[in-house]
Amino acid sequence: MRGLNSRGSSHQVDEENPYWISFSDIMAGLLVIFVLAAVALILELTQKSEQWDEAIREIAKAEQVRKDLLREIEQELNAMNIPVKISDNDTVLRIPEDVLTFAQGRFDIPDDARSQQNALDIGRVLFNSITKEERWKYLDTIFVEGHTDPVPFRNNAIKGNWGLSTFRAISVWNYWNEAMAENYRLDALTNHVGKPLFSVSGFAETRPIPCSLGSTEVADSSICPDGVMTAEESHSKNRRIDIRFTVRRPALEEYQAVKQVIN
Repeated sequence: MRGLNSRGSSHQVDEENPYWISFSDIMAGLLVIFVLAAVALILELTQKSEQWDEAIREIAKAEQVRKDLLREIEQELNAMNIPVKISDNDTVLRIPEDVLTFAQGRFDIPDDARSQQNALDIGRVLFNSITKEERWKYLDTIFVEGHTDPVPFRNNAIKGNWGLSTFRAISVWNYWNEAMAENYRLDALTNHVGKPLFSVSGFAETRPIPCSLGSTEVADSSICPDGVMTAEESHSKNRRIDIRFTVRRPALEEYQAVKQVIN
């Protein structure tokens, strides 16, 4: 009799508590929530992965554009008997001292006709190659870089060799924009975000060319089979101009967004 009453009492409690949920129903609900969250995460990761892949494709495209650009400039100038060289993993156009040289302790472009014509031809080829097929869209900054030999330049007014190398770059830059035709003005070119494309910098004697005095490659016989250059040759070759091309990169926020989702 007591057992019947107990069963009846339990049944009555179930009917009086419509909010009673069995353990299996709770687990089923949690499973549904987990599945939905997993699907949402997978969709978000897929979207971020696509954005990441697109960013990688853009970097690869920019790298290829830079390589093509430098190769084209090199070929065109060499065909004009201006023997420039590509260095630093296809990022720098090196202008040798026999193309555009500087006297020791001087930053002005020599006034001889050959040096000035070489400078103009280099500027024109740069302009044509950069604007061709809107290649500038894949570039961030092009640095006109000045360099010196290791002989100390004792002029505190322009900060020694650092100032001397920077003024050499400025001299080339100013000459381009003063002597070239209006439709070849390099200072009118902008990058992918509308900022001036060109800039100048100076490295003093800190980046000597391979196999010259102070370079780290001298010990590698495959690079420098003849060893280090003479002091005179080293000094002459390092009084030079390099043109460094840097490419656009995805914004930092894009990297951080993908990293946060993955973590």
